[in-house]
This record gives sequence, structure tokens and C-alpha cells, in this order.
Amino acid sequence: MTSALFVVSEEGYWAEECVDPLEALSDAGVDVDVATPSGDVPVVDERSIDPENVGEETAERVRKAHENDERLQNPMAVADADADAYDALVIPGGHGTAWDVNQDKHARALLREVVEREDGGKALVVCHAVGILGFARRSDGGFLVEDREVTGFPNEWEQDIVDEKDRMPDGRKLPYWTEDEVIAAGGDWDAELDSDTSVTVDGDLLTARGPESSHAGADALLEALGATQTA
Repeated sequence: MTSALFVVSEEGYWAEECVDPLEALSDAGVDVDVATPSGDVPVVDERSIDPENVGEETAERVRKAHENDERLQNPMAVADADADAYDALVIPGGHGTAWDVNQDKHARALLREVVEREDGGKALVVCHAVGILGFARRSDGGFLVEDREVTGFPNEWEQDIVDEKDRMPDGRKLPYWTEDEVIAAGGDWDAELDSDTSVTVDGDLLTARGPESSHAGADALLEALGATQTA
């Protein structure tokens, strides 16, 4: 059976970016496990389950998944995950990833091992989680994203969220902007701001721009894995 590991933030993941791919892969018969940096239950960004931000239907659907999905409620620690046990790695976004997942050496190692694996492991990285590519390195020491085409959460959107000192609405200071770090690491960045969705496939690395692109990213991952949704 095809299998996938989701690495989800404990500092605030964006619900739709996790739930949509998780449900899409599950519907296609993919066996899904969940990990978090420390093994604690992932924390959802409250803005992503607020009906005023995402609409009542989406808010209700993703809230139920966050609260009731046994996989999200019983994660393993990232350090305990074996990259060779999974065909795919999925890293949902959310600003919280800037403080934990993207800075976690074990998460970076998992990403490297999956993408570099000779048997063709696939990785889907979404939204702010694309920031991990500003830090993850290849086995030879170079940046994993160097000369790869990628999309992700753009500066143009970030400037509408943080204040002039890069503070979030909750008061936390955002440590970096995703687009800046990925470009600095050599990524070929295009967030396709004129398009409703943005998903980029570069070999075994897939990236998606944000919430509205997360389902399209899951579809692209299923296609890369040779799987199709059955429900």
C-alpha cells in the first residue's frame, strides 16, 4: 500500500492545508501517518478555523478533522519517523512552521532523504512550510532547493499580515519571510500571483502556494504517486 507521512506544526498549522491533502490521500487509499516535531498534538492556527476568515462550511469541516482525526490526535515525533517507510512526505503550511517544522533538523533530514531517494520518494510542501527549503540541504551540502522551480507563500501576501516590525496579529515576530529565504537559497521562485491556484512540480519535489492550492497540490501528488481518489 502507498504510504505518506504528514509533518504538522505544533506552533500553528493552517487547517485546510493539512486536512485537504490528508483527506484526498486517504480517499485514494494512501496509508497516512502524522508526525510533529516533539510528538505532541499539532496546534491549529485559530484563524484557519474561523468562519469569518474561511467561511462556515470550510471552518466546520476542518475543525471536525482537527478535533476528531485519530492520526492528528496521536502523532509520532519527527525524530522517530523513518523516511524509507513512506512513499511520500507532506508538510502542510501555516505561519507556525516558521517556528518549529522549518527549523527542525529531523524534518529537514526527512525531506532530504525522501527527495534524494533512488526509488522516487515524493514530497509535497505547502505555503509557509516551503520556508523549510531555505534551510534544508542536500547530502553534498548544497541547498536542496538550488535551481529548482518552486511556489509558496509570497511576500506580497505577507506584507498584508505582519506589521512594520514583522509582528504577527498575535504579537509574535515572524523570523523570516518564505519567499526571501527560498530565493536566497537558490530557488527559482514563481508564486503565479495572477492564477487562482499555484502548484509546481520539479522532479520529486512538489510545492503549493497556499490554502486554495492545497487540494490541487494533493491531486498533483496523487498523480505523481500513480494513485487516484476513490471516494
